[in-house]
Amino acid sequence: MFRAIYRVITGILDFIKNYFFILLALVFILSYIFAPQSQKVASANLIKIDIVGPIFQSSQFLKKINEANKKNIKGVLIYINSPGGLVAPSVEMSYAIKRLKKKKPVVVYAAGTMASGSYYAGIWANKIVANPGSIIGSIGVIFDGYNISELIKKLGIKEQTVKMGKYKEAGTFLRAWNKDEKEELNRVLKNTYNMFVKDVAKARKLKVKDQDKFANAHIFTAYKAKQVGLIDRVGTIYEAEQELMKLSGITKPKWKKRDKFEKYLDKILDEAMTKVSTYFGGLQSYLP
Repeated sequence: MFRAIYRVITGILDFIKNYFFILLALVFILSYIFAPQSQKVASANLIKIDIVGPIFQSSQFLKKINEANKKNIKGVLIYINSPGGLVAPSVEMSYAIKRLKKKKPVVVYAAGTMASGSYYAGIWANKIVANPGSIIGSIGVIFDGYNISELIKKLGIKEQTVKMGKYKEAGTFLRAWNKDEKEELNRVLKNTYNMFVKDVAKARKLKVKDQDKFANAHIFTAYKAKQVGLIDRVGTIYEAEQELMKLSGITKPKWKKRDKFEKYLDKILDEAMTKVSTYFGGLQSYLP
């Protein structure tokens, strides 16, 4: 029974590994062929980019940032409703916005949750506007892992490992972590957390020494987040759009639109990349 299940799982994984990027390329080609010319970025002066759901990858976001770099685009609204995610893509997104802001105004709108990795992503915007009912903050880092040693024993499985390097098994799920491994993981998390706090302090003009007020994984309501300096204004998406129009000098906004096919494509790609990250990502640190 276990062999049959194993063959099915490995077969699925092999298919994804061997054919995923071919299918991805075909979807991109179809997207280009069927995208109406009237809805391409050249006809717009403002653009909205979404960060919605857990952050597992940044490639789609970076692609949209490249669209926003077009000369005819005068301002960018980043719409965020995300609990956070992996460290590396969150940082990629953050610094992409930082570079974009040097060329044109960027306003972030926190629609529901702008926490941890998604907060990191949006810190460099010119302005951050948060919905009155939104949750902001959770500036912290976590490293998830499991200890399945008891399950392994019940299944009659014995571990065999050959390694070089004292900390090569740090984060293993086959046994409890020893003291040295925990210290090593804590060191990594501390470095990542310090980077997070320093970037937030610099972007939001806060003091690192006051991190216990705005960081330390505190979760804030929108009004409290404004008090501690994590956002600039409490309001709806209407206020966020008005703020962007003011900063960009646009009196007649023309937003870059997406057709139904493009929206469906984005959904498929996001789901596919999430599944691939789940299959092959392994144990990673998170900005949850």
